[in-house]
Amino acid sequence: MTTPLPQTVIDMVPVSAEIALLVGTCAILLIDMFLSQGKRSVTYALSLLTLLVCAALSYHDFVAGTTVYTFNGMFVSDPMSNLLKLFTYLAVGLTLVYSRQYADDRGMLSGNLGGEFYVLALFATLGQMVMISGSNFLSVYLGVELMSLSLYALVAIRRDNHKATEAAMKYFILGALASGFLLYGISMLYGATGTLDIAHVATAVAAGTIKPTILVFGLVFLVAGLAFKLGAVPFHMWVPDVYEGSPTAVTLLLGGAPKIATFAICIRLLVEGLLPMAVDWQQMLMVLAVMSLAIGNLTAIAQTNLKRMLAYSTIAQMGFVLLGLLAGVAGTTDRTGAAAAYSAAMYYTITYVLTTIGSFGVLMLLSRAGFEAENLADFKGLSKRNGWFAAVMSILLFSLAGVPPMMGFAAKFSVLTAVLGTGQIWLTVVAVMFSLIGAFYYLRVVKMMWFDEPTDTAPIVVKGDMSFALSLNGVAILALGLLPGPLLAACLKAITLTLNT
Repeated sequence: MTTPLPQTVIDMVPVSAEIALLVGTCAILLIDMFLSQGKRSVTYALSLLTLLVCAALSYHDFVAGTTVYTFNGMFVSDPMSNLLKLFTYLAVGLTLVYSRQYADDRGMLSGNLGGEFYVLALFATLGQMVMISGSNFLSVYLGVELMSLSLYALVAIRRDNHKATEAAMKYFILGALASGFLLYGISMLYGATGTLDIAHVATAVAAGTIKPTILVFGLVFLVAGLAFKLGAVPFHMWVPDVYEGSPTAVTLLLGGAPKIATFAICIRLLVEGLLPMAVDWQQMLMVLAVMSLAIGNLTAIAQTNLKRMLAYSTIAQMGFVLLGLLAGVAGTTDRTGAAAAYSAAMYYTITYVLTTIGSFGVLMLLSRAGFEAENLADFKGLSKRNGWFAAVMSILLFSLAGVPPMMGFAAKFSVLTAVLGTGQIWLTVVAVMFSLIGAFYYLRVVKMMWFDEPTDTAPIVVKGDMSFALSLNGVAILALGLLPGPLLAACLKAITLTLNT
């Protein structure tokens, strides 16, 4: 007679947002099959409604401020995950609003399965949510793969466009290589510790009974996989080519919300799981950060394609995120300083995502059927064509450059303060110097918009929802720069409650 297996009670409440998104996405997929091409607005509205429902559920959990594990500790709902999910919904929602007309003009919403753009975007969001809440190497990896497979398909969604097809092939091949790095690193750590649970890995590593060589070997592959997802040097090869080759709507899905999810797994794996090895991964992140700042900013100067320029800008911006993460290593002796550094990195990631989404939104605003506004020359004289959106783009570029009083200045200041607090003055000086270099190529675009004569005189036609969202995006960047306190406090609270649990 066999002994029955013990029954495990699984609490479904912490995964209510994920369940709502999965059910909503499947329903949208089915409904869309019965819609004609002219009814894609229904799919669009249902997608935004689904994100809104998920936001309400995550906000309720964030306000509660509790930490709950489920699925045998593989999934966690805590303040950090819920706050990051809220900004993930916001990023994806804005992306869908900005992309609607652009995708329609390029036939991405036509055919029997024209709603696949929205469905794949929602499935990618589900993968990001699993990444953010993963407390086990297995669940984190499943989230990474769900997000990646959805994004591979999105990059190749314009099957008749050779640039998009080439970008999809590059992204798929290099993405598979990065996933291999990540999985190999996880397998090494599993072999050394005998567990996939992140908390148990931390306990096993802290015990000091495992041969350090095996741990460091696994850590190197783990950091390499994370660096690829962030687009940090020297794992940045895919970023400019994929950003340029993808439809701008898909580029936005690649460069926005996924960075939030990648930041979350950096905290989960490096801080929660491998903090006893902080000295090792701090040195790795230091090299990655300095190289990203240098190559990202210097190479961006030579770009004439704005999408490639913003791609190299992304590489440089991720250098600042890595600076915040490595500054948190002070947490081995000063938990308050560590929480401040990690929250600065979180704030910087959110700032980057909100600003980048707006920047690519303006690119899609200026694009139209048969014309892609992606060269610097396309922005000449924008102030004479539409002064308001020229002002919005200027705010976004000033924020990316770190010019006060924009949100980007507060983000850079908080990260640099955290790095300076660790006593690494040279690293702070290097970051400031490369930021000054980076300011050149941002301000060059501002100069073109306000002082050059326009080369394109076609009227700019904007739908009401996009006009409202893009205007709100620009105003929010300015407002959060003038009053950064509440969001910084929310990030600090989320990090503190999460790491002290």
